[in-house]
Amino acid sequence: MQNYNLENLNILLVEDNKHMQLLIKEILRSFRIKAVRVADDGADAIKEMRTFAVDLVICDWNMQPIDGLEFVRMIRTSSDSSNPYVPVIMLTGHTETHRVLEARDAGITEFLAKPVSARGLYQRITMVIERPRQFIKTRTYTGPDRRRVPATERNNKGRRSSDQSGGSDELSQDDIEKLMNS
Repeated sequence: MQNYNLENLNILLVEDNKHMQLLIKEILRSFRIKAVRVADDGADAIKEMRTFAVDLVICDWNMQPIDGLEFVRMIRTSSDSSNPYVPVIMLTGHTETHRVLEARDAGITEFLAKPVSARGLYQRITMVIERPRQFIKTRTYTGPDRRRVPATERNNKGRRSSDQSGGSDELSQDDIEKLMNS
């Protein structure tokens, strides 16, 4: 894994749990990232983005009054969004297939399952750096290109909804990677 100098990144952490805020801030500090702003929910995050030049958002899913998914949709599609192209890493302990797909379809860039590890977070940050994705804006979707594998390398078997098992089993981080890369 490549070592990057991340000290000049501006990170917006959107997390309502104070213990998780401290843990993630400490992990980011260990990466030498100095500029970390914290918002307790999506509403506060929108305000922060108006005054802080954000390079990367790390966002929890379950928050009130505006959860992480709604926040991502807002920054991707709102006409007054200050940075609709910002990469977003979604954090959640809910890793069922339908949730991963829902987050992907809302416009997240990466997905990280809780409990969060320093290695896992660093891997997601480096994926954002090493594999930037084109931004797509259509009538039904706005966000990073969901196709991570070139069409020539893609295995399309099982991609139709009629081909899916439809289970709601929770996925491991490896399973999430496979799903996000399919």
